[in-house]
Amino acid sequence: MSDPKAARLAAIRAANAQKQAAAATPPPPATGETIQLPAAVAAPAVESPPTPVGVPYGVLAMAGVIGAFLAAFAIPSLLPGISASLAGSEPKAYWYLSRSTALVAYALLWLSMVMGLMMTSKMSRIWPGGPVAFALHQQASLLGLSFGLFHALILLGDRYANYTLAQILVPFASGGADRLWVGLGQVSLYLMGIVGLSFYVRPLIGRQGWRVLHIISFVIFGLVFFHGVQSGTDTSSLWAQGLYWLSGGSVLYLTLYRVFNSLNRPVSPARPTAREPLAEA
Repeated sequence: MSDPKAARLAAIRAANAQKQAAAATPPPPATGETIQLPAAVAAPAVESPPTPVGVPYGVLAMAGVIGAFLAAFAIPSLLPGISASLAGSEPKAYWYLSRSTALVAYALLWLSMVMGLMMTSKMSRIWPGGPVAFALHQQASLLGLSFGLFHALILLGDRYANYTLAQILVPFASGGADRLWVGLGQVSLYLMGIVGLSFYVRPLIGRQGWRVLHIISFVIFGLVFFHGVQSGTDTSSLWAQGLYWLSGGSVLYLTLYRVFNSLNRPVSPARPTAREPLAEA
């Protein structure tokens, strides 16, 4: 055997011996370190949804019992003026509650109108955002309806006004010098109830019905505006006049902006139908 062949055979035998030795060597002991997979192989972490935190019914019941006790016994004994104002010979608390809730209901109606006009004119994209504007529009409308009902029904406790339930619920049945303006407020309350209900039946009435009902919102705001200005006790005060000027002016401005913005909007070309083929170039 020549020397080159012998050297090649020796190299092959040495390589085979190294492979056999490596196969016979046991693996090193585990060190406890975690082998991290590459980012492309590692499974994505799944975030568990937050667990809703609920209030136990026992806590709510206890809070209701404590609130009823304070309203019935503790507060009248600690504050005799409240007891006299509610159950005295000339109770005034009912009248003050009616006046204050009327202003809150009007402010909420104003907020609902502003948010609705900002959505239709696309101004809500700048602030506060479409979803936030819609939530404020809906919730302010429903809260305004609630405060309006409270404003009317709380007058049943006022002995000076001496309203009956029929006079409060039936429009123009209250009598007196402000019969017309009070009746307009009563009509607006029923219309607010219809518009508020439309939020829950929107899929049933369709888009066209939804738009028609929301046009009534302008009528509601006008009725409530004149009801407050003409029959409100606080109309002569400077702050109430400022509220009416600010609310009425802002709604008028946003309405005009909405109208002119829709008139100046470019009309998109109509899509060709099957009977109207595209013109050849």
